[in-house]
Amino acid sequence: MSKFDKIRPYYDAEVNDAIRSSINHPMMKALMDFAYPNVEEAVWKEQLLRTHSIRDFQINFAYHAIKKILEKSSDGLTTSGFEKLDPNTSYFFISNHRDIILDTSLLNVCLHEHGLVMTASAIGDNLVKKDFLLKLSKLNRNFLVQRNLSPRELLVSSKLLSEYMYSLISKENRSVWIAQREGRTKDGNDATHSGVLKMMAMASDEKNSMDFFKKVRIVPVSISYEYDPTDALKMPQLMAEANDQIYLKEKNEDFITLLSGIIGQKKRIHIHVGDILEDELDAISAETTNSNKQMLALAQVIDDSILQSYKLWPTNYIAYDMMNNTTIYSEKYTEEEKQLFKRRLELRINAGDAKMKESFLAMYANPVTNKLKYQKIESNS
Repeated sequence: MSKFDKIRPYYDAEVNDAIRSSINHPMMKALMDFAYPNVEEAVWKEQLLRTHSIRDFQINFAYHAIKKILEKSSDGLTTSGFEKLDPNTSYFFISNHRDIILDTSLLNVCLHEHGLVMTASAIGDNLVKKDFLLKLSKLNRNFLVQRNLSPRELLVSSKLLSEYMYSLISKENRSVWIAQREGRTKDGNDATHSGVLKMMAMASDEKNSMDFFKKVRIVPVSISYEYDPTDALKMPQLMAEANDQIYLKEKNEDFITLLSGIIGQKKRIHIHVGDILEDELDAISAETTNSNKQMLALAQVIDDSILQSYKLWPTNYIAYDMMNNTTIYSEKYTEEEKQLFKRRLELRINAGDAKMKESFLAMYANPVTNKLKYQKIESNS
C-alpha cells in the first residue's frame, strides 16, 4: 500500500475496474447522454469498457462533457497567458475559486487545448461522499483534501497532502491545482489564505520556504464568470455571516450547488494564467527570513497577480454602479445588459430585503473595487 492511498486518484491499472463498477449507474447514463446526445448507449458503453487510463478517460469523455457544458450553459470561454507555459514542465497552479467542479475542469480543457500537462486537482472529501462521485473524481485525477478533522488529524493530513502534491510535481512531472483558500469565494473577494501555502511548504526540506516554492513553479490563475450560476445559493451563508450567525449546510447542499454550477447559465468565462513567480520570491527572501511574514507576503503576491488579471464583465460594473448609486461605469455596459441583470436579481433573491440585495450586488461589485486599488497604485507610481 502507498501512504497516499487515502487521498490519491486511481492508478491507470485501477481505471477499468472503476469504470466497470460504475457503468450502469444512472448518473453515468445521464452524464453520457448529456455529453453524447446522439450516440447509442451500447456504443458509449463499449468505448468506456475499452478505457484503461485516466488520460483516455479525460480526453475521450470528460473533455467532451465539459465542452458540451460550455456549449449549453455559457457564451464561450476565452483565455490568456497559456502561451507562456512549457509543454514539458509541471506547475503549481493556485487560483481563485468560484465553482466546485468547473474551475479546475475548465483549466484542464485549456491546458489540453494548448498542449500542456493537465493537472491533478484538489477536491474536498465532503463533496464526494456519494460512491459514484468519488469514483468519477478519481477518474478525473482529483485527490482528496480531508475535511472536518481534529487539530491533530489535520496536521497529519496536511503533511500527507503536501508530500503528495510535491511528489506529483517533482517526481511525476504532473501539474497540480489547488484553490487559494478552503472553500469557494462567496462574496467576490478573492484572497489567498497563508494557511494553504504553509500546508504546501510542509513538504519542504529547504531552510528558506521561498526556495522550495521556486522549485514547484507557482502560477497564479484568475477565473472569472460573467454570471455566477450559484449566486443565489450563496445568499443564505452570506446572510448568516452578516448577522453573526453560525451557518449550517442543508443535507444535500453541496450536491445541489455542484449541479447548479455545471448546468446554470454563466454567459462568458475567462481564464488567465499569470507569470511563474520567481523574482517575487527572491524579493520576499531579501526582505525577511521570518517564515510567517514570508507566507503573508507570498499570499499578497499571488493576490496581486489574480486580482490584476481578473477579467471584469458588464455584470461587475452594473453591480458596482447599482450598489454605489452612480453611473461612472455606464460606458462599460448597455441598458439591455443592465435590465437583464436587474431582472436576474429580482428573480433569484428577495430584492425587498435590503441586506440580501446588498450582499448580492457586492458579490459582483467587489472584483471592481479590488481592481480599482491596483489602478490607483499604478496611477500614483
